[in-house]
Amino acid sequence: MLAQRLAPSSIFRTLPAFLMMAIVLPLLAGCGYNTIPTAEENAKAAWSEVLNQYQRRADLIPNLVETVKGYAAHEKDTLDAVVEARAKATQITVTPETLKDPEAFKKFQDAQAGLTSALSRLIAVSEAYPDLKANQNFLALQAQLEGTENRIAVARRDYIQAVRDYNLTLRTFPSVLWATLWFRGNEPFANFTVAEDKMQPPKVDFGTKQGG
Repeated sequence: MLAQRLAPSSIFRTLPAFLMMAIVLPLLAGCGYNTIPTAEENAKAAWSEVLNQYQRRADLIPNLVETVKGYAAHEKDTLDAVVEARAKATQITVTPETLKDPEAFKKFQDAQAGLTSALSRLIAVSEAYPDLKANQNFLALQAQLEGTENRIAVARRDYIQAVRDYNLTLRTFPSVLWATLWFRGNEPFANFTVAEDKMQPPKVDFGTKQGG
C-alpha cells in the first residue's frame, strides 16, 4: 500500500525533468550545439588530406632522385639536399595534438617548406640535362609530381578554410556559448602561415612540354 501511495508522487517529481529534456534538447540542436564538433571534425578531415598528399610526395621522391642520379650523378649536393629534406619532413611525428600546438605545427610546416625548396632546386638543375628530360620514367615522374603538388595546394587551402571555420565557432556568438559551457577543452587549431599568394604549387616544367 505504501508503495502504491508513493508511486504517483515519484512520477510528479520526474515529470519536470522529462519536460525539461523535451524542451532543451531541441533547443540545443536548433541553436547550434553541434556547430563546434562538426567544424572540428571537418578540420581534422581536411588535415588528414593534407598529410595524405604530403606522404604521396614523400613516396615519389626516392624514384625521382634515383632517376636524376642516373643522368646527373655529379649534382651530388642537390641530390643530397633533397634526400635530407625528405628525411626531416618524414621524421616529424604528427599527432592530433599537433593541431593544438602552434610550435609543433610550425616545425611540420617548415620541414615541408624545406622539402619544397629542395625539390625546386632539383628541378632547376634538371634543365641542364636533355637526355634526362627525354627519359620516359622521368616524364612519368614529372607528371606525378605536378599532380601531387597541385593536390597539396588544394588540400592546404581546404584545411585553412576548415580551421578558420572551426576557430570562429570558438569565438563567435552563439557557438561561443557552447564553447564556454560544454566544450571548454576545445582549443583553436594551428593554421598555415604562408600567404595565399605564396601557396601556388611550384612549377614543375622540365622543358618537355610543347612551347616550353
